[in-house]
Amino acid sequence: MVNEPELSEAAVRAELTTAWLGRPYRYVASIDSTNEQMKAWAADPAWPSGTVLLADFQSAGRGRLDRRWDAPPDTALLFSVLLRPGWPVNQGAWLTMLAGLAVVEAIEAITGLPAQLKWPNDVVLASGETGEWHKVCGLLLDATLAPAGDRLESAIVGIGLNVNIPATALPVAATPATSLLVAGGRPVSRRALLPALLERLERHYEAAVAGHSPVGAWAARLITLDRHVVVTSIGQSSSLTGVAEGVDEWGQLLVRDATGALHTVAAGDVTLRGR
Repeated sequence: MVNEPELSEAAVRAELTTAWLGRPYRYVASIDSTNEQMKAWAADPAWPSGTVLLADFQSAGRGRLDRRWDAPPDTALLFSVLLRPGWPVNQGAWLTMLAGLAVVEAIEAITGLPAQLKWPNDVVLASGETGEWHKVCGLLLDATLAPAGDRLESAIVGIGLNVNIPATALPVAATPATSLLVAGGRPVSRRALLPALLERLERHYEAAVAGHSPVGAWAARLITLDRHVVVTSIGQSSSLTGVAEGVDEWGQLLVRDATGALHTVAAGDVTLRGR
């Protein structure tokens, strides 16, 4: 007899407490990329806002800036959420904020591990006696604009969360990686974690639809603020060094350099340089 996958459609549906997020929920054992498949579904109006596609393995998973996202089979939460917000383009930044908040809250609820956020879209955990921040989750937003180009017709939020990856199988990356297993010292039920995450994402999204900005709650979780940082932007030959003083209403990072000039950073890689 073949055992039912931990995150099968029947298993997850039995645990869902959401009203519409994850309804429908689709599971596949293996896929190239859940975000790529969801792009095709997003073009079909038959797939409603709230559709979730999860895979136990991705052969071509990707993170921000088209970097690879690797995880051994059956060890992570690798899924994409389809949303159809109809929001102004700038407001799309809220979606990664909502997802980040949902992830850190679900981690804390299920494991008790204190999670934080690193600008722009990483979830991190303090590791070891030094308290160095290690990445446990990455977020990726793929958006399609309405014909007029002023609103989001659809948005796909990709989430890759390292759950039960052993230390020996963690990927080597610029930001050191960790997993909930490594950080907490014990395996975590993905079947419990996924519904907890989706419930929180639905709640945060509905609050945003009602006009409540997530920026304050998101900024309060950022380890990046009030720190000396080096920002490397794609396509730029030089980096920006300064103090990350805050974020604006769309999540752009505000960095003040040594001359006192304030820079608004929309995207880039940030390295922390202490306080």
